[in-house]
Amino acid sequence: QVQLVESGGGLVQLGGSLRLSCAASGFTFSIYALRWYRQAPGKEREWVAEITSVSITANYADSVKGRFTISRDNVKNTLYLQMNSLKPEDTAMYYCNAKREDSRGFLYGMDYWGKGTLVTVSS
Repeated sequence: QVQLVESGGGLVQLGGSLRLSCAASGFTFSIYALRWYRQAPGKEREWVAEITSVSITANYADSVKGRFTISRDNVKNTLYLQMNSLKPEDTAMYYCNAKREDSRGFLYGMDYWGKGTLVTVSS
């Protein structure tokens, strides 16, 4: 059974840092591209960052570039998101996502989602 379990959220002050984790099980973690999404109250879910499985390339939304770092540990089957210089607009539920990636870097198949971890940034 596929499981993605996020942790590490909490309340932090403006300018603070948090490190989110997403523990995965039930699938071959190393061959999946991994992403973080977030959803603020009353807003659509938005993509935050991704890290591929083939080239281990990281990409970021403009809103978090330079402040957030995505990484993965294929031995521990865990995805991370280091968040620095946090702003009130980063307040949201953060979700991890996994999708199968082939050798050419194309994504296919089902999307797997965790249930999220809440990040609140106070001013």
